[in-house]
Parts: sequence; structure tokens; C-alpha cells
Amino acid sequence: MNYFKNSNKIQFYSIGISYKKTDASIRGLFSISEENQNLLLEKGKRLGCSNLLLISTCNRTELYAFTQNPQILLDLILEFSLGTQALLKENSFVFHGQAAVQHLFEVGCGLDSQILGDFEIIGQVKKSYEQSLKHKTAHIFLDRLVNSVIQSSRRVKAQTQLSSGATSVSYAGVQYIKDQFINLSEKKILLFGTGKLGRNTCENLLKHTNHESITLINRSSEKANILGAKFDVKVKPLHSLSEEISKTDIMFVATGAQTPTIEAHHIKREKPLLILDLSIPRNVNQNIVHLPGVTLLHMDELTELTNKTLENRQEHLPKAIQVMNEIKNEFFEWVESRQMVPTITALQSKLKGYKDHELQKMVTEKEFVDPDMVMEITDKVVQKLTGKFAGYIRQNSDNMEKDLEFIQQVFKLDDNLINHE
Repeated sequence: MNYFKNSNKIQFYSIGISYKKTDASIRGLFSISEENQNLLLEKGKRLGCSNLLLISTCNRTELYAFTQNPQILLDLILEFSLGTQALLKENSFVFHGQAAVQHLFEVGCGLDSQILGDFEIIGQVKKSYEQSLKHKTAHIFLDRLVNSVIQSSRRVKAQTQLSSGATSVSYAGVQYIKDQFINLSEKKILLFGTGKLGRNTCENLLKHTNHESITLINRSSEKANILGAKFDVKVKPLHSLSEEISKTDIMFVATGAQTPTIEAHHIKREKPLLILDLSIPRNVNQNIVHLPGVTLLHMDELTELTNKTLENRQEHLPKAIQVMNEIKNEFFEWVESRQMVPTITALQSKLKGYKDHELQKMVTEKEFVDPDMVMEITDKVVQKLTGKFAGYIRQNSDNMEKDLEFIQQVFKLDDNLINHE
């Protein structure tokens, strides 16, 4: 049974690019800037997409919406990203109906993360929903769906151990250097970028290294100073980037720019330097790998290396899926009930029309002792009849869509009254 399709053939779709089918370079092309995210939502609204949600992170660019044609959503991604049609056709996915809802639940519960059990994505889902509210592309369906996903994510995190161990790519990077350097606390570490990813990396570094060995640099000195004061770590200005690189042993890059922020001319040294680029798109120019002593790892390689340490999380996956499905099924039941409401309401209106017509005829032919009482009694009869229809469909229907269409055809109900919100 399709809960998400109405008489105009509008369906709920999820389309996009994720890490499962692409590498970091391709994902970077489809990354959408904050300015373009706002433009995309406005354009989608003008094109008639309802309950439109855009998620754009380092690992995925996804659109969710009710629309007649998923190509509309694919075209929106193309228009507001740097990706090509050929790459999108080769690497995109399209889900509709229950599968689209299932996908958002899996994303929000950390089941579709590059690192299994990474719950940082739920914060992005919340932020994306706030954008939808701001642009008035969210309605009751999306409100209920996102809140159900958030509730499901909380329960999975609280009731299972799916998030035990590494919880993000920033942790994966720190875990990697822990495995590589026995005397890690003696190494000088430079963190370039103090956005959300940079903050997470800094927190993870502080848990496992000596804070006196960490230096922060950011393109915005104000943000760097705030973070430096919060964690009691050194902060240097952007113009000293090359100088600080020459002193460091390990460098994390988490700048989140659309083009490389670290080039070969920034590195003026020959002693060993490990650079971990956590950014999407890549923020370290690949040509630095030709420099003597430089080792460059991107988040894709980090994920592959750390996945071996996350095998134990698979043991907790069945329980997580069970918890997620409980709330997901409650959401489906809600959608099912809402699907029935417009038809039952239209039926009630039609029956009342029959009743009013017949009563009017009777009033003109005979005098009633109490017309108001007759009206009240007949209204109750109409209410009971529609209640019987609703009760039967809710408890006994094997194909709600077919049964509702039958009622619509028998009573010739107005299509304009039967629409999804």
C-alpha cells in the first residue's frame, strides 16, 4: 500500500548523492553552499515542491519533497551545485514513498553514516528543518516526520550501544594518530579551521593529547580566539600559517571551503609532516603529496582504516533497527490515518447534503413539530454512518487506497477536498 501518493500522482521522494556511491571529490562537486541552499529552497517552492527538506553535509547532499516528478529535485541539485548531469545520473539515488521515509530515519539514527553510529548528522537534520521552516517549505507532514526521526535518534542512542567508540570523522582522525604515534603527547599539532568539524576535532584532541601541543588557526581570528579561550589552547593569526606548519608534526585541516586552503607554497620544510584533511570538498591540494616528508590522508581513507575498529558496532545494529522501527511504524500509522481523513470528511459532507435535501423536501410538504430535533437526529445518523466506514477501513482494510477510491467513486466525492497536506 502506498501511503504517500495522492490522486494527482504526487509522491514523496528522496534523492541525492551520498558517500556509498561516490568518493570525496565527487561529493565535493555536489556540496551546496549556504547561500545556494537558500536559493534552492525558494526555487523548489516556486516549482510546487511541498514539504521540501535539503540536507547538505560533507558526506551527502539530499532532497526530500512531495513532487510529481523526481527530475525536478535532480535539476535543483544540478542548478545549485558544481556537479554535472552525467555524474549525477551515474551516482545519484532515488527513493519514493515508504522507502524515502525509511532513508531519512536511517540517516537520522546513524545507520546510514560513513561511520556507523555517528549521531552528529541529527544536528544537521534539525538545522535543515529550521531552514525549511524559514522558507515556508515545511508543512504538517514534514513536521511530523522530522520530529519522529529526532525522537527515534534519541532512543537509539539512549537504548543501544550503537554509538560506542568513535562517533565522528574527527574522532577517526584522532584515533588514527593515536595508533601511529606512541609519544603523541610530545608531537606538535596544528588545527586549521574552527567551525563545527574543527571544534569537534579540538575536543577529541584534548581528550587524548597534551593541550599545550595544540595550536589553532582560522580564517576568522575572532572564532579562533573564542575556541582557544574555551579550551585553553594557543591561537595564531592566519598570516603565520606557513610558519606554524614548519613547526608542526601533525596538521588537521577542517576549513570547509569550496576550494583548497592549503597549497604547496604553504609548506616550507622537509621533516616529516602528516596532514589529515577532514574537509568536503578537499581543502588540501593533492599536489603536496609530491613534497618530501609529507603524508596526506583524506577522511575517506581515515574511514576505511577505522572501520576495522568499529566491527563490534554491528552487534548492536539489530537492536538499533528495532528501536528505530517502533517509531517509524508509529509515523506510518499516523500517515495512514491522515490519508483516510479527507475521504471520510468528504463523505460526511456528501451525506449531509443528501440529508439536507430530503429534509427540505419534507419541510415543504409537511409541518414538523420540532424541525431542530429532526436535524439533530439526522446529523447523528450521518456521523454514525461515516464512523462505520472509518472504523471498517481502519480495522479491516487490506488495501486502504483501493477502498478509499471505491468510496470516492460510489459517492462521487469532490477531488478538491481530497488532498495531502
